[in-house]
Amino acid sequence: MTRRIPAVCVLLVLLGTSWADAAAQMTWAAGMVAETRRLADQGDASAQYNLGVIYDTGRVGPPATTAALAQAPSGLEVALVARAIQPGEVVRVDVTCMCGTTAPRASAFDRDIPLALSPDGARWQGLIGIDLDVAPGVYSLVVSASHLQPVPAHETSLDVQPKQFRTRTLRVAPEYVDPPPDVIDRIVREAAQLNGIYETITARAWDRPFALPLMTEPSSNFGSRSVFNGQPRSPHAGIDFGSPTGTAVTAPASGTVVVADDLYFTGNTVVVDHGAGLYSIFAHFSTLAVEEGDIVDVGTTLGRVGATGRVTGPHLHWSVRLNETRVDPMSLMEATAAPTPRI
Repeated sequence: MTRRIPAVCVLLVLLGTSWADAAAQMTWAAGMVAETRRLADQGDASAQYNLGVIYDTGRVGPPATTAALAQAPSGLEVALVARAIQPGEVVRVDVTCMCGTTAPRASAFDRDIPLALSPDGARWQGLIGIDLDVAPGVYSLVVSASHLQPVPAHETSLDVQPKQFRTRTLRVAPEYVDPPPDVIDRIVREAAQLNGIYETITARAWDRPFALPLMTEPSSNFGSRSVFNGQPRSPHAGIDFGSPTGTAVTAPASGTVVVADDLYFTGNTVVVDHGAGLYSIFAHFSTLAVEEGDIVDVGTTLGRVGATGRVTGPHLHWSVRLNETRVDPMSLMEATAAPTPRI
């Protein structure tokens, strides 16, 4: 059978991209188009993709050479990769510079953005989380290399666009909407424990794209405004996967288990520290397969689907905290899988 090669793939090769890189970009682009269609089908008219722009020199192309960097106004080249610049999204920052083995610094939304060398050692990478509550507007991303003289610095804009979130109405056990007085101390203690964990930044532990913890499509929307038993509550800061009780749930990336316990609202819960301020939270397990302190890799079984805590039935809840921001796990998967733009 004759295999057809997409014309865009041929064009990329003619422009200097290798066949492997061209194929990778085509695969990534196809996935992003499919996700755009999924968001549009769910009524998100603002769904869009920023396929990546390299700022500073105004050039879009392969990673900069030493000569090109020397001619750049700041000595830095910064690429942004994201499926959208909206509340709840993850933006990947790729920085190319003559920084040696010392990481440049980055900050956005009044937070430091940890940067680490990419697996191929060609650039520094970090992840920016745009929290659910960020108002639309223009924000600054600043990248600098303070260990060099003169200090190279680059500032670019993040134009956060508005996003409409759906509202979901659910019926749950009354004690999970209006908790009885004897559990209030427990709820406060558990919230403080989790907030303290999310503030902790450890070394980056993952070196490949994040994977799904269950091989099924999400059954609920990230960011949905939640109404429980007729009362408004916090937005749904994760995604749910409907699945039968007992289905194995696996780690989406490497990391360390920092929580494996029964929590009031989320039931049997596992929290994995992936490093660089990135945490995955998995809730409502029937049984746990890991303990606090365990080192996990992609595919390690964390537990099994259940219906513990505030639920309407068996399912997995997966949420992500990125430098304390609430972001869509599906956006995280896109940002970590996308290749560096080479058009």
